[in-house]
Amino acid sequence: MRSKSSQRWLQRHVADPFVRRARAAGYRSRAAFKLLEIDARERLLRPGTRVVDLGAAPGGWSQIAAGRVAPGGIVVAVDLLEIAPISGVIVLRGDFCDAAVQAAIGSALGGHPADVVLSDLSPRLSGIASADQARAADLLRAAIGFCRRHLRPGGTLLAKVFQGEEFGGVRAALQAAFREVRTRKPAASRGESRETYLLARGLKGP
Repeated sequence: MRSKSSQRWLQRHVADPFVRRARAAGYRSRAAFKLLEIDARERLLRPGTRVVDLGAAPGGWSQIAAGRVAPGGIVVAVDLLEIAPISGVIVLRGDFCDAAVQAAIGSALGGHPADVVLSDLSPRLSGIASADQARAADLLRAAIGFCRRHLRPGGTLLAKVFQGEEFGGVRAALQAAFREVRTRKPAASRGESRETYLLARGLKGP
């Protein structure tokens, strides 16, 4: 028997208009609409762009990116979870912090740095807000470290974050690594959720 909280989540999920729209459009998740809205405003993804999608499962963002960067672009999707094949996407399973996985990402990019890193990374949630925010902040710091090695100077990172005690610290870490940092809250990100996105442009040189 489902708990009351899981029943409420299921009812909200079934009633969610973005869930219905995602199914109708053939997207793997409602998260696709978050990237669509941000990209429409910011023009992150263009033909020929090299993209790495961290925490990509089930692949909604990679689907959108693959359509936007064609022809000539590359999308590499990475996750600990298995991702079913996506047309136009190179799928890698593993921890993006692992040296062997990073080498595979570099190979998939043809030895070139990425132009854009997408990070919809989320920790396994415990329900304890302070602990979950700390884990999410650690993931974002790891994504910044990844960018220092695999994103071209001047490149862009779009990353999910959670409002809370850790927010100021992760924003400061992004400001130290990038020239410009903006907050974005797309319509598909539920209003009651602490989830938001930080768009960091202009990776600074070493």
